Amino acid sequence: MSSVLKVFLLDDHEIVRRGVRELIETDGDLVVVGEAGSAEEADEVIASLAELGELPDVAVLDVQLGADSSRGARSGIEVCRDIRSAHPSVACLMLTSFADDEALLDSVIAGAQGYVLKQVRGVELLDDIRRVAGGASLLAQEVVNRVRQRLRERAAEDALLAGLTDRERSILELLAEGLTNREIGERLFVSEKTVKNNMSNVLMKLGMQRRTEAALYASRHLDGRPR
Repeated sequence: MSSVLKVFLLDDHEIVRRGVRELIETDGDLVVVGEAGSAEEADEVIASLAELGELPDVAVLDVQLGADSSRGARSGIEVCRDIRSAHPSVACLMLTSFADDEALLDSVIAGAQGYVLKQVRGVELLDDIRRVAGGASLLAQEVVNRVRQRLRERAAEDALLAGLTDRERSILELLAEGLTNREIGERLFVSEKTVKNNMSNVLMKLGMQRRTEAALYASRHLDGRPR
């Protein structure tokens, strides 16, 4: 039994988990040791497996986790990041219904060794699980290069945002919501003139000329960023 590869499954659709589980367990060298339908349940199952000394060799994780993600719940990518941080020996293989460049990049940054579409043939998925369990990466060099470039871009974005004061950042966030200077002033309890002056500083620090440009930037880069 020492040669059997242990697999953990995370997908919010029970029928998908059941199908993947049945597929995996048709082969004698793979066994599912745990499964979950949400990020929170995944935390509990992984913790229990760790206590039992039965950590999986591979975690197969759904990227979006369906409707839960839209309500602000953690995604499979965040679960991947947590697993890789707490248990580096566990390889993570992301499974998704849609090809999404941003999700792919975020998955790689989170530590995933592979990113596979659910349209994959069963025999190919089993082979992918074995490969990542053996330490291989399923990611092409082109993807790795794109991740490196994205990391450089994010570092540059963070440097720009770090130059803003708390008030300037608050103004930028409200600008992204489509508020006027007067509405921003009312929200922050400052005068419209103060907002206008701070807005000028924001544009200067970001190297931009127009409010619309700053609003678009904020909508893309401020979401979820710590102050």
